[in-house]
Amino acid sequence: MEAAAPELPGAPPPYTPPPAGGFPNLLRRIRGQVCTWNILKTIVLGQMLSLSICGTAITSQYLAERYKVNTPMLQSFINYCLLFLIYTVMLAFRSGSDNLLYILKRKWWKYILLGLADVEANYMIVRAYQYTTLTSVQLLDCFGIPVLMALSWFILYARYRVVHFIAVAVCLLGVGTMVGADILAGREGNSGSNVLIGDILVLGGASLYAISNVCEEYIVKKLSREEFLGMVGLFGTIISGLQLMIVEYKDIASIHWDWKIAMLFVAFALCMFCLYSFMPWVIKATSATSVNLGILTADLYSLFFGLFLFGYQFSGLYLLSFSVIMVGFVLYCSSPTRTAEPAESSVPPVTIIGFDNLGLKIEENLQEAHSAAL
Repeated sequence: MEAAAPELPGAPPPYTPPPAGGFPNLLRRIRGQVCTWNILKTIVLGQMLSLSICGTAITSQYLAERYKVNTPMLQSFINYCLLFLIYTVMLAFRSGSDNLLYILKRKWWKYILLGLADVEANYMIVRAYQYTTLTSVQLLDCFGIPVLMALSWFILYARYRVVHFIAVAVCLLGVGTMVGADILAGREGNSGSNVLIGDILVLGGASLYAISNVCEEYIVKKLSREEFLGMVGLFGTIISGLQLMIVEYKDIASIHWDWKIAMLFVAFALCMFCLYSFMPWVIKATSATSVNLGILTADLYSLFFGLFLFGYQFSGLYLLSFSVIMVGFVLYCSSPTRTAEPAESSVPPVTIIGFDNLGLKIEENLQEAHSAAL
């Protein structure tokens, strides 16, 4: 047996032919990128949010159609009160920089603006249904996604790849398919009393939702989930309560209360509370943009429930729409976005050792300098 010739240092590795079956290997590589635990978890969490939104839509429609109750601000007010009772009270019993009074002293005006954006976004979208068609609301509500991406680019320094823009286009194609199915099924709604006002309300509400979601992503990733929910609960309760007394006091006085109406209000509030409580977790794990793409399926869940509750007509395009939206959502999550470095400032970078370790390092340096001086 002949001994193998010794390899010279620095010599290139021997040539190995590429494995056969390039296409199956490509499929396995794509499956390895898509079929991961993180993407599966993101899909499940996103659809839980969609089901919560579906619950709010179904209960609101029941109140409007069966009992002639149109009080979106009252429904939002109950949700903000729940957030206040849970998360704002939680902040009140904390100490240090997480304490409620400490946060209010430093950032009260910022959270007033955030609460105002969140309250008015909810109100404008719901109010738009009185002026324009369901089709217009579904289409124009997607305007919030490019606004959200633009705000994330400039505020959160998010940098997108080509695949992310393709994924967003695929999701919007799925929404277009859903709207087409609504039109063919005769579910597009009436012409509305003033389509222009309704469309402006939808665009404004979608933009405010985008602002609220970007602020939420920043707060839950940089600060804490409890701080976001506590501050939104505090100022959302105040703002919605004042607006409630101004614009809906007559509608509330005309409600003929019984246990069914009360249960529908409770169901709406619980669904909205779950949405607000779980969304920061999902945003922290992914991003505000991916969450908004995932909850595009909420209208489809509302339709599926409406087949049994409201007698909607079924169309195969709805299943196609759901599939297209989910493909776009998975495509978006399969490639993580990167974060660009913010503009240079006079503050030294501390991203490597962290804030806590930075304090220890400074303390050690001061001790060494003191010992050297002695």
